[in-house]
Order: sequence, then C-alpha cells, then structure tokens
Amino acid sequence: MATVAAMLDNDSGGAAARVLAPGEVLPYGTVPVLVTDTTVYGVQRLEETLMRWGPLPRPWLVWVADAPTRPVQDARFTVRALEGRLAGVARLPYLPVLRAVTGPDEALEYKDVQTAAARLRREIEGK
Repeated sequence: MATVAAMLDNDSGGAAARVLAPGEVLPYGTVPVLVTDTTVYGVQRLEETLMRWGPLPRPWLVWVADAPTRPVQDARFTVRALEGRLAGVARLPYLPVLRAVTGPDEALEYKDVQTAAARLRREIEGK
C-alpha cells in the first residue's frame, strides 16, 4: 500500500497522495483510492469496505497483481460486480522487483516501477 501511495504521489512529499489512518476524515476534494491484491481474500475485503463506504465519493480501485498470471475467476467476477460502486479500476501489473526492495523509495528507482506509476497516475487522473 505504501508503494502504491508513493507511485501516486509522484515525489510530492505526500501532497498528492497519502495513506489515511483508520477513522481519519477524507479531506474535501480528494479522490479516494482503495488498494487490494488480486486474491479472492483481497477482493472480499474490498467488498466489505464498499458495503460500509457510505456517502463518500466513489473510490478508485488500484488492483495490484500478486502473480504474473491473470486474477482467479472468482476475484475477476466479484470486481466486475463491484464496478458500479467504484469510480474506476486501475490495474497494476505484477512487478517482480517489488518482492526484493525494502521500501517505496527503493522501488521507485526501477524503470518498470516508474513506468507503471506514470501509467497509474494517468489512468486515475483521466489523462
């Protein structure tokens, strides 16, 4: 989650994207983003979160691939069913280097992570 936040923040020091603590109020005018992996468990937690979402703006989903294959069928079908509750779904491909780094700053040193981050920002910003 910290790596996705750093990817969306684009070296803004937390001004463009940051992780909110549980119970922290969503700042006015922000675009909420939920992050989960492509497992059935992750998608079930997403569904539970959306059931409690309330009157807040519809969030974007950053769906992070946890393996170099496509998500399992149950996860794909559940996300497809939840798309009406989301502002959009941005898919982050499997990036093997993320398994070997110690943190977001180190991850962003790699070209494939930088490319995926730029693509992710463009998709969520609608550019």
